Amino acid sequence: MKAVVVAAGEGTRMRPLTANRPKPMLPVAGKPMLEHVMDACADAVDGYVLVVGYHAEAIREGVGDEFRGLPVDYVEQDEQLGTAHAIERAEPHVDERFLALNGDVVFDPELVDRLAETGTTTIATMRVDDPTSYGVVGLADGNAGDGEGGFRRATSIVEKPADPPSNLANLGLYAFDPAIFEYIDRTTLSQRGEYEITESLGMLLDDGHEVAVVEHDGRWLDVGRPWELLDATEAALADLEGRIDGEVEDRATLKGPVVVEEGARVRNGAYVEGPAMIQSGADVGPNAYVRGATVIGPDVRVGNAVEVKNSILMAGASAGHLSYVGDSVVGRDANLGAGTTVANLRHDDENVKLTVKGERVDTGRRKLGVVLGDGAKTGINTSLNAGTKLGAGAMTRPGEAVMEDRGDSI
Repeated sequence: MKAVVVAAGEGTRMRPLTANRPKPMLPVAGKPMLEHVMDACADAVDGYVLVVGYHAEAIREGVGDEFRGLPVDYVEQDEQLGTAHAIERAEPHVDERFLALNGDVVFDPELVDRLAETGTTTIATMRVDDPTSYGVVGLADGNAGDGEGGFRRATSIVEKPADPPSNLANLGLYAFDPAIFEYIDRTTLSQRGEYEITESLGMLLDDGHEVAVVEHDGRWLDVGRPWELLDATEAALADLEGRIDGEVEDRATLKGPVVVEEGARVRNGAYVEGPAMIQSGADVGPNAYVRGATVIGPDVRVGNAVEVKNSILMAGASAGHLSYVGDSVVGRDANLGAGTTVANLRHDDENVKLTVKGERVDTGRRKLGVVLGDGAKTGINTSLNAGTKLGAGAMTRPGEAVMEDRGDSI
């Protein structure tokens, strides 16, 4: 069995973080989302087929031709025309039952095992309060399939229905027999300009093929917007086990689960409350405070009198002096000038909103700071308002209070 992983999309809802990389290469708990997906499959498959497109070279360079000792093949999806179109690109590389998964989700590996063991075409689902914004799976009575204890059988799958047949949401994780390619060939372009795998599955069901349903009640996170990187990282770090492979000076304090990777340094006076990861080449302190579900990425600098709380600082970022960064995502090589302060709470106690594809969206978070694209720079004593984005390479002036998004890649 191979795993076909769809990783071709641009991820426009993630901008500015995807201005220079595909969404599946954004980090969750210190490694790309794509690697989380591939790790979850490693015990169930004997190889991978990665469907790449936007900034494909970043995935090819990051993953290589082998992953955890298993071969990796690549296919190109030059136009992002939907999941069915992406899976079809992998057809030359699969001649047996295979897994098909999105490369931008975080989930429990046990879900892959359950998909693999059914022996038939299978859809992963989860019960949700409001299924109208998902693909929804209708169920037959009784069980079907080979899995231990049996599996429910699907009777229908409908995309974002006004009158859902159940509250079982399609999670976008599948096991397919090669017969699916016949139905993908018959799939037509949808109103939103994509070839939908749900239409392919609907035709397969109409022709009397068995489709099993795995119902999942564990971890599954669709990471599509910047603040969801924070949610996913927090979930992934919940089971973190502390480990010190790097240098921790005598008068630094580590409390709770903290990972200090080889080549990282925590200087005297630094206080780190886990769960937190300090990755290779990172330098924290002296007298810095790191807390919450935080990842200090490779070669990041967190300097004197800097507090970082519940945030992700990607490779090469720097907050060198006298700054506060809370509930934020800071892109690669971004630099926060001395005295930069991030606001992460509205005084009216309403949820913080963020602009996504030109629209203000309620993030559902009472606390959310800023999203900085790669190479963004703030002048000294800059104040950044809650829910603000700076595009890749954007800059602020010394002493500036930034109340609105700035930059070309937002």
